[in-house]
Amino acid sequence: MHDLTPKSPRDSEVVMTQLILPPDANNLNAAFGGKVMQWIDICGAVAAQRHCRQVVVTASMDDLHFHAPIRVGWIALLHSRVLATFRTSLEVGVTVHAENPLTGERHLTTSALLTFVTQDKDGKGVPVPPLLLETDAERDAFAEAEARRAQRRGRGKEEQSWMKVMKPVAGA
Repeated sequence: MHDLTPKSPRDSEVVMTQLILPPDANNLNAAFGGKVMQWIDICGAVAAQRHCRQVVVTASMDDLHFHAPIRVGWIALLHSRVLATFRTSLEVGVTVHAENPLTGERHLTTSALLTFVTQDKDGKGVPVPPLLLETDAERDAFAEAEARRAQRRGRGKEEQSWMKVMKPVAGA
């Protein structure tokens, strides 16, 4: 049986640090967006697993925004935390800040919301412990996550017009 004792969002928090090196960069000498997305996915997954102590897989990445570049030689500081839990899924928020290692100056560069689902060895969902909401800010974040979940569930793949124009390319 799985432990379904409510847990504080603080217990799921993750902080990751990455130094931006030339192989992580694009031709503008800034962190490649795909590399930052990879780090966001990992940071978010660790937070989700800390909360539910189950295997999780990424179901969606919403509201991914690149606010500013992270220069080569700078430090990327990733911070994630579970914002909401549902029956077999969790929403996790991730922020990325850039730090100038010579001055200590920091600023927000990227933010994202991710949904993870639990899976057992047969690929079936596993119940997720509820979130113990202790502050008004946590309750507000949870309510916003519920609204986003309702929107995601309300739009099926079939209803998304952009997918209808994406035809396979011959020879690709």
